[in-house]
Amino acid sequence: MKHELENALTAAVKELFGIERTVELTRPEERFGDYATNVALQLAGPVGKNPREIADILAEKLCAELQSRVSEVTIAGPGFINLRLSGAALVKMLRAEPAKSLQGKTVVAEYSDPNPFKVLHAGHLYTSVVGDAIANLLEQAGATVHRVNFGGDVGLHVAKAMWAIVRELGGDEPEKLGDQALDKLAEIPESERADWMARAYVAGTQAYDEDETAKAAIVTLNKRVYQLHNDDDHESAFARIYWTCRQWSYDYFNAFYGRIGSRFEKYYPESETAPLGLQTVREHIGDVYTESDGAIVFEGEKHGLHTRVFINSEGLPTYEAKDVGLIMKKWQDYHFDTSVVITGNDIIEYMKVVLSSIAQFQPELAERSRHLTHGIVKLAGGTKMSSRKGNFLRAVDVLEAANEANRQLVGKDNEQISLGAVKYAFLKVRMGGDIIYDPEESVSLEGNSGPYLQYAHARARSILRKAAESGGAESDSLKNPEAATIDLDTGERGLARKISEYSEVIEKATAELMPHHVCGYLYELAQTFNRFYEHNRVVGDPRQATRLTLVACYADTLQSGLRLLGIATPDKM
Repeated sequence: MKHELENALTAAVKELFGIERTVELTRPEERFGDYATNVALQLAGPVGKNPREIADILAEKLCAELQSRVSEVTIAGPGFINLRLSGAALVKMLRAEPAKSLQGKTVVAEYSDPNPFKVLHAGHLYTSVVGDAIANLLEQAGATVHRVNFGGDVGLHVAKAMWAIVRELGGDEPEKLGDQALDKLAEIPESERADWMARAYVAGTQAYDEDETAKAAIVTLNKRVYQLHNDDDHESAFARIYWTCRQWSYDYFNAFYGRIGSRFEKYYPESETAPLGLQTVREHIGDVYTESDGAIVFEGEKHGLHTRVFINSEGLPTYEAKDVGLIMKKWQDYHFDTSVVITGNDIIEYMKVVLSSIAQFQPELAERSRHLTHGIVKLAGGTKMSSRKGNFLRAVDVLEAANEANRQLVGKDNEQISLGAVKYAFLKVRMGGDIIYDPEESVSLEGNSGPYLQYAHARARSILRKAAESGGAESDSLKNPEAATIDLDTGERGLARKISEYSEVIEKATAELMPHHVCGYLYELAQTFNRFYEHNRVVGDPRQATRLTLVACYADTLQSGLRLLGIATPDKM
């Protein structure tokens, strides 16, 4: 409806004043109407008339041409035009679908990006939750979305972990490991494997930072890990330990994603992207990349950025080259229209350099890439933590904190509710800054929380069940607004108006890739319904049929919005 009215206004401006001007409608306060525009003020200069006079001319035309959809056109202030929809037009919008603005487009959504041999931390949980919501928004807009993941199964962090693992299993030199080490590895319980590898990484990092002998050994081991992939070595004891631990990491990741409802169709390991990254960088030495002290760099200063190393002096790819390879792989696999990458804020400048380098030889890939970032996840009252030091906030710590807070509140476990609490707490905040997670606040059934909205949905379904048990039915005229004149009282109209905003909010959230818009709207919607229900009886009222239809539309809208956010919508709580 909004787009229809905007098109009608745009056409009217051209017809009446001969000016091409795209008109945009906004939502004013309810007392002024359902839509408003300041186009008359915009036209005052070009037309040479008083804005109020222009508004009067437009209003007269709109009243004549839009009478089936607009019941009233009023002028406010210096020339603002306010439109009030007819009852039929408003009701028609109750189940309007968001525009399929991305129909036929291919989008790659890359998020979460955990590294094998390390534990999933709160940032991985955050990017998984936000990435899922963004991917859901893109899919509802008609895009074909490929959800992918990326992580380092090679590189210095792996070498650090493997250095400590080798010593934990009883050897100082990788090539001297035997079956005894493999037997010892097999004894580690499945429930302890992820934490065991994380402790190894911390120990290896500490040794690398404090012991020059260990550092040299880790650097050598780094090359050895790359060689496993180059030689396709799966037979030596060291190789079997590496491949086993890598698989443990993947099993652990998959189990966690299953728990939170995330899914990915492809996981790109760095061992797969590194060769293509190396090849691509080497192909452009001289025109894009430059040799410097035995390494290959991109001189970012020429582009207002900073210089970064893409191939180190040992001939190994850095993260930069691996990311070049990743972008090239995603292009080979999907020929995407857009590639969305979600990471922490700490690599904003890094990604600018990577994309700027790619823009020099394949500009369309850089232009089609959107890098979204977020801050650090902390528990309320917490401080910044680091996986390098071993004092990081694990993803499971956040979930368990929510579980415990919910247990204290209601006396029992319900992961569907506590998970919804975590997801909503993350998603309601505009992406970009740090996230302070308060478990008790997140599980509250009062205020702006996931459980509050889950309860709001369950309450609406309860009303509908109660009505059905007493033989109540929805309004036929509201189901078919074209067939009758729709009469809504003040309370009903206010609720219908709020429900009608849903598709516009979803379109805005999709265009901006910002799920917090959905959260804010759903909370306002629930509050609007509460005010309506407080003053308007539904079951047993003479206007029961009309109001039941509104309750059903309200419940469906809540359910649709929460599902886009990846939050469960139980019918009972």
